[in-house]
Amino acid sequence: MFHTQLKEQSLTIMRWKMAATAEKAKEEISNPDEDRSTICLPDRDAKIAEIAYRKAENRGFEPGHELEDWLEAEQEFLL
Repeated sequence: MFHTQLKEQSLTIMRWKMAATAEKAKEEISNPDEDRSTICLPDRDAKIAEIAYRKAENRGFEPGHELEDWLEAEQEFLL
């Protein structure tokens, strides 16, 4: 039982972090005056997190697919 509670708490924290990162990415995207010729690592990760968050959201945040979502999001971002 403790293991299940710990897993749920970890997933909840991850969801909050993903949502916050996705929100930051949206703010950055909405600033058209900013030079976007290079993407620094935090920006790249924020965009990947947003894609991964959308994948999880579309699935109803069913646990157990976090790594899969991230890896697919990386592939989509690189395309």
